[in-house]
Amino acid sequence: MRIGELAALVGVSTRTVRHYHHLGLLPEPARRVNGYREYRLRDAVALARVRRLAELGLSLDEIRDVLADDQGRELREVLEDLDADLARQQAAIAARRARLAGLLAGPDLHPDSTVSPDLAAVLRDLPTGDSPFGALDRELLTLVDTGADDAAQAGFAELLRPLTEPAALARGQALYARLDDLADADPGDPRVAGLAEDLAAHLPAGMAAAMTDAGNEQWIGTMAGEMSAAQAEVFRRLVDVLRGRA
Repeated sequence: MRIGELAALVGVSTRTVRHYHHLGLLPEPARRVNGYREYRLRDAVALARVRRLAELGLSLDEIRDVLADDQGRELREVLEDLDADLARQQAAIAARRARLAGLLAGPDLHPDSTVSPDLAAVLRDLPTGDSPFGALDRELLTLVDTGADDAAQAGFAELLRPLTEPAALARGQALYARLDDLADADPGDPRVAGLAEDLAAHLPAGMAAAMTDAGNEQWIGTMAGEMSAAQAEVFRRLVDVLRGRA
């Protein structure tokens, strides 16, 4: 058989056959005097086996390991690992579908509906009014939530919960207004230092610790890139204040 006939017999493309040769998954057959490959039935059987393993979800590296073990012990081990991976994927899909069902059953949908249930509950009690900075803060909170796993999402929401208390809400609205007032200000504005101090006093201890964690510097940098120069200076000084207190 020529390569095209082999590919058609097994149901793959000639490009796939050549790729498998290149990776060592399919042995090179004998060649005719004119240089063309001459495939036999055993080559078709080997190619069909590679295709079946790929359809099961094995990576090409895993297939290579399976084919290297003539006794089949490696195949059983790999398939058991694959079965465990599929079970985890099923559980994750089931959890997401349950979350979607809850959203669809609700009376209304809005952007905050797509965050974790823990953060959604906090955001309902953490209004930003018509503050532009408050809206930015809310967007960044949802971004942090989206990039976290279930345990981290629950912990993150718990850090924010003290800010939903009535006294904290009033302080938060006032702080948002002061940040909005700095939208067009110079970084050297005399209001910057006092606002940084007041923000430090406003933040719950858990949030203050998270903001001074070296691993969160990327988030702080991302947030600063969305602010005015004076607002970014407030947060730079805020981190300095929190680190000094720590």
